[in-house]
Amino acid sequence: MKKISGFLMLTLVLMFATACSFSFSTANIKEAYMARDTNGTLEAVEVYGQDEIFLCVADLANAPDDTVVTASWYAVDVADTEPNFLIDQASITSSSNQLFFDLSNNMLWPIGTYRVDLAINDEFVQSVNFSVQ
Repeated sequence: MKKISGFLMLTLVLMFATACSFSFSTANIKEAYMARDTNGTLEAVEVYGQDEIFLCVADLANAPDDTVVTASWYAVDVADTEPNFLIDQASITSSSNQLFFDLSNNMLWPIGTYRVDLAINDEFVQSVNFSVQ
C-alpha cells in the first residue's frame, strides 16, 4: 500500500473544505416571552383573554443583518380544533434587536392552550407556551 504524501493530503483536505459550504452563526434568542402592551409598556403574561392580541417578544442577539427569525403560532389544545394546529407564521429579517410578533383574530379566541415556536434561519430555537381563558 502506498503512503500519501503530506502535501497531497493537505491539498485534498483543502479541496474538500472549499467544496463544502458551511453556515455558522452565533445568532441566538436571549429571551422570549408573551406580553401585553399596556399604554406603551410591555407586561409579561401567560394568560390572555379571548379578545386580546397575542404578542411574542424575542430578544435576538449576536445576529448578522440577514438573520431570519420565524414565529409559528399553534393551537395546542383547543376545543373543535385538531391538536397542534398551525394557525399562522410570520418572519422578520433583522440583526440583533428586540423583535415583536403578534397574532390577532376577528372573532374571540377559543379557550385553550397555545404556543409560538421560534426559529432562526429555519432552525428551531424554542417554544413559548400560553393560554386563553
